[in-house]
Amino acid sequence: MLLSVSADAFKCALSNFCSGVTVVTYEIAGRKAGLTVSAFCSVSLDPPLVLVCIGNRGAAAQGMATAGAFAVHILSTKQIDLGSRFGGMVPGGGDPFDGLAHSTAVTGAPILQDSLCWLDCSVDAIHEAGDHRIFVGRVVDTGAVPEGDPVLYHQRKWRTPADF
Repeated sequence: MLLSVSADAFKCALSNFCSGVTVVTYEIAGRKAGLTVSAFCSVSLDPPLVLVCIGNRGAAAQGMATAGAFAVHILSTKQIDLGSRFGGMVPGGGDPFDGLAHSTAVTGAPILQDSLCWLDCSVDAIHEAGDHRIFVGRVVDTGAVPEGDPVLYHQRKWRTPADF
């Protein structure tokens, strides 16, 4: 059984997130995959749980369910390109992991080393919600860089807090 992170580590990690852009990554059968999501939130402090909502149209929802684990990455204003890369907004983008420093933590999900903050999660529950699946993840490990501003999503454009 995977252990959960401490409440203090979880609060410290989520203090980097205000309501913006996250990248979710997972690995299935040795293949890394990821996507950009904006439907992410904290569910519980004890145990530390987060929620990610993924559309059912692509392979991501089934892939995450099969993998049983995922990592959430909160992006800084210096990482707008990561949001675009994992969001499929780069023409001829290819493999979004190409050239990126990444590793794994407890669950084996890919961790993007340069993200403002990351949460390594085991899938605790999956809820079918029509054209979406809601994944509840138990946070088992986390990491954050000392400083940075999160990138926000507003009116279909990537923004920084200074843009508002």
